Amino acid sequence: MTERLAPHRIAVIAPSPVSLFNLAIPEMLFGKVEVAGRPGYDVVICAAEPGPVPTGGGLDLYVPHGLEAVREADTVVVAGTGAPYEPDARIVAAVREAADAGKRIASLCTGAFQLAEAGLLHGRRATTYWAHAEELRRRYPQVDLQPDVLYVQDGPYVTASGYAAGIDLCLHVIRTDYGAAVANEVARRALVAPVRPGGQTQFTQTPLPPERGTACADTRGWAMRNLDKPLTLTDLARHAGVSVRTLTRRFHAESGVSPLQWLLHQRIERAKELLETTTLPMDSLARSCGLGTADSLRTHITRRTGLTPTAYRAQFSRLGTTAAGSTSPAA
Repeated sequence: MTERLAPHRIAVIAPSPVSLFNLAIPEMLFGKVEVAGRPGYDVVICAAEPGPVPTGGGLDLYVPHGLEAVREADTVVVAGTGAPYEPDARIVAAVREAADAGKRIASLCTGAFQLAEAGLLHGRRATTYWAHAEELRRRYPQVDLQPDVLYVQDGPYVTASGYAAGIDLCLHVIRTDYGAAVANEVARRALVAPVRPGGQTQFTQTPLPPERGTACADTRGWAMRNLDKPLTLTDLARHAGVSVRTLTRRFHAESGVSPLQWLLHQRIERAKELLETTTLPMDSLARSCGLGTADSLRTHITRRTGLTPTAYRAQFSRLGTTAAGSTSPAA
């Protein structure tokens, strides 16, 4: 459920030597979540041995909590380490115990080696930092390694590749727990992109490749401001001042998808946010994001999230209502 009597508890494990950047990401993003005026998360950093923990930058970080914090957590995040090929047996045991208890477990960067050593990724899709991907594949051939994604979720286990991909993983977790509107607000406050590629899982965005250019940036911004209009390829090309063929080529080179695929993705994301933040009837909401009709809205939201629009609103509404205004039979 999206409304909680207490914040969702997250234990971030710091293997030695730990990446300071990895530790900063969960604290920064989860710490910005507020739901109904209350913190959405309670984040605790812990280590196999409380006290000074070496970092990759040659500093020592004082961590007051031991691995007992894992037992109290709802979600466990294992940060990356500069010694990825030497999993700490105590951390491995802690995440295995957490898995047995049904907790959600995530890894950032080389933290995936700890999860793999615990056997959690056997037969599952997972990723890690590209420079260590082949070693992960060699040591743990049972893992279905996905080396070209930023993050991927398989069941209760979420793994991210290196560095800023941890931001995408944390936003995915926030979106899963509290919906697109809350995740997008956190992204805005943190000055990061709210939608980047990752494993396609329930309640998350369809993965889009990262943008690799700016020639079509103005047209993308214009389209975002006009999602309620029936935009066509011709409309987009006219705005960009190029032919449809040139627009399609440039758009795919920059975004990795066709203009119409990108446009549909943005319409669905807008629909999800409107479901969470308004009481618009389904037909009106569908028109507002350019999906046309309540039937079309239902088709796309159900395909994307596994929930009907009414059920999605009930799960993620920030307005204290489950389906106000949604009287359409297509809802």
